[in-house]
Amino acid sequence: MNQIMIDGSVNPGVLVKHLSKVTANAETVARTIIVSNRIPSPTEAGATAGGLAVALADVAVPGSIWFGWSGQRAEETSTQANVSSIGGVTYATLNIAERDYQKFYNGFSNGALWPLLHFRTGLLRFNQPDYDAYRRVNRDFARALVPFLKPGDLIWIHDYQLLTMAAELRELGITNRIGFFLHVPFVPPALLNVLPPAAEIMAAMSACDVVGFQTVADRRAFLDNAIALLHVRPDHYNCFQFLNRTVSAVVTPVGINAAKFSQLAERAEHTVDARRMHESLGDRKFVLGVDRLDYSKGLPQRFEAFGRLLSSFPEHRRHVNFLQIAARSRQEIGSYQTLRRELDRRAGDINGEFSDFDWVPLRYMTHPVKRNAIAGFYRRANIGLVTPLRDGMNLVAKEYVAAQNEADPGVLILSRFAGAADELTEALIVNPFNADEVAGALHRGLVMPLPERRERHRALLAKVRTTTAQHFCEQFVSHLRAPASI
Repeated sequence: MNQIMIDGSVNPGVLVKHLSKVTANAETVARTIIVSNRIPSPTEAGATAGGLAVALADVAVPGSIWFGWSGQRAEETSTQANVSSIGGVTYATLNIAERDYQKFYNGFSNGALWPLLHFRTGLLRFNQPDYDAYRRVNRDFARALVPFLKPGDLIWIHDYQLLTMAAELRELGITNRIGFFLHVPFVPPALLNVLPPAAEIMAAMSACDVVGFQTVADRRAFLDNAIALLHVRPDHYNCFQFLNRTVSAVVTPVGINAAKFSQLAERAEHTVDARRMHESLGDRKFVLGVDRLDYSKGLPQRFEAFGRLLSSFPEHRRHVNFLQIAARSRQEIGSYQTLRRELDRRAGDINGEFSDFDWVPLRYMTHPVKRNAIAGFYRRANIGLVTPLRDGMNLVAKEYVAAQNEADPGVLILSRFAGAADELTEALIVNPFNADEVAGALHRGLVMPLPERRERHRALLAKVRTTTAQHFCEQFVSHLRAPASI
């Protein structure tokens, strides 16, 4: 799935092997300490993980440390990290107490922060005990990390589950350069102020030296909140002073290893899974969506738009299949259970209305699919349908572009509310809330002539090959290594 996100947030798997390239020309090579909520196993990162896990795995190099939650729950949260080493990379992991998991993870992280940061305030559920557990886990992470630190180490913290960890490290006397990167969107003051501890969280984030975002709009929202809640005055370099520290807000969009993914997709085209898919489609066109089962991804709206395609453009009936892969996640949270039931109903309605005895238009699956199989599906797909209601970046869009056959490429349909839309302007950009507009884009993509498809894909591929995972690391680490002046 997404190359930089496990379970829809930071998916720690792609960044680390690029760090040696990032630091190779420095006179003194500082260690980079990567901190993320979740660390996947190497097997998981290579097979089914997406997002951050895949991105960070690519930059984990010998000598680096990757620190975070093991994914395991225990009676008590660990006070000391479990340490292992693979390929010269040190993996330091903590187990989290069951009670902390429920409050820190399901409660504040995914019951309050996730909906808020995706502009869904109606789904926000704030409870003070959940926030107390969130602060406690961030504090536990900080305390367990301290024994690993050396002077000169660069600390790079990732994503919304760890917004307050830098402040906890400062409380423990850590003076190292600390960077934080938010993989999901950020919201303007009118929305952030819905959250009771908004000012406290902004102050905690400002314990970092560098705070990074996917888009200019996200950075602008952060600076506007700093003005409103911290009463600071950013300069024209997007820096401000807070508690005797210069905080620099930067934009460093996340990317993928485009060349590697292109090779993976080309190989995957000849696998058993890809052949089965090809045989099942026959000569029909193929529309593909790949997401986590999450309300931010706009799946009900996407299903509605596909149904609108079949009703408004009947020439596509029996000539197109739509496969939506939506791996289940956060199944203990009520809003996710409700979403799954809604999608089951909508899929049934569409297939009930339009199916024939030898054609089912919509295929919908909620179990994980291996990464190499998805790469093969991307390459076969005539349309990559990426229509989140709000997304930090969405690397599925970039993976789809990288996977295409340059001689006969498919068409990317992309939500204007995905961070990727800022870069991938040659896609068919749509408003995912407008079913007729998305249906019209589907029709346009399905009938688009080859010369136009090639022209659009050539421009998209050049961008995907430029803003890679390595480029993301180089940009951010260069900001973190060089103190800002104000």
